[in-house]
Parts: sequence; structure tokens; C-alpha cells
Amino acid sequence: MPTSSAPTPSTPKGHAPAPKLGVRNTWQRAAIVSVLRDIDKFVSAREIHETLHERGEKVGLTTVYRTLQSLSEVEAVDVLQNKDGESLYRHCLTEHHHHHLVCTICGRSEEIEGGPVEKWAQLVAQRYGYELVGHDAEVFGVCRACQEAQRTQAGER
Repeated sequence: MPTSSAPTPSTPKGHAPAPKLGVRNTWQRAAIVSVLRDIDKFVSAREIHETLHERGEKVGLTTVYRTLQSLSEVEAVDVLQNKDGESLYRHCLTEHHHHHLVCTICGRSEEIEGGPVEKWAQLVAQRYGYELVGHDAEVFGVCRACQEAQRTQAGER
């Protein structure tokens, strides 16, 4: 475990573990996981459905939603909500509790360990007399590539 208080990537890109498919390993589930593994950002069920269609996979949108829900239940996918409340999904790269650093422009994300977040959540719960049973914390920002693109666009004006 890192000694720094700064969040650190928890899994290097390109070293993702084998997908956790859950109890029922269907071809539709495998196709959806394949799409998620190929995309390096959080995406909506509709985007996954469109990608499946582009690949020639005939998987209904309802099946995509149901499959994502069941994959979420076995923690095979990470889920977060965008600012409009829509659920976004990404293949889970680690087996332990983690948080996400998400680019608000392109959607790219990094899995980060959140030691300081864990400590903070425990302190807040204790301060108000609660027993901590869980928490969700996502960190949003603008990735380097998008920062550079913004600088380039600003320079062109």
C-alpha cells in the first residue's frame, strides 16, 4: 500500500484481470464484457448497445441493461452516474475496493486507491455518531490529453 496520501493507480493499463462474468456465462454477457474491456472509459448502456450493433452482435438493449445490472451485482463492472443521473459502466480492473478519477470531457477514467478517503469517511461517521457501512466517492477532473487539446484550441483563437 502506498505511503503517500495522494491517490495512486491501482492497476496498470493493459494488465486487467480476467472478467468476472457471474453465475450465467452467456454469449451476450461475454460480448458485453468484451466491449467494456475494449473501451477505456465509462460508457452508457446505449453506447454499449451501439458498439455491439456495429460489431454485428444482435443483443437487445433490454438484455444489455439486465446484463449490466447483474455484472454490477457481482462487481464485474464499476458504475457511476453522470451529471444527468444516467448510469455509466466500465469493466472493473481490480478486485478490491477502489475509487475513480474521471475526465469530465472525454470520460477517460483511472482506478485509484483511496486510503485518505477511507479514513475521512470513518471520521465523518464517527463525528456524527454513525457506524460506517459504506461510501461512494468519485473524483472528477480534466485529463492531460483534454487539457492539451483545450490549450491548443485556445491558442488557435
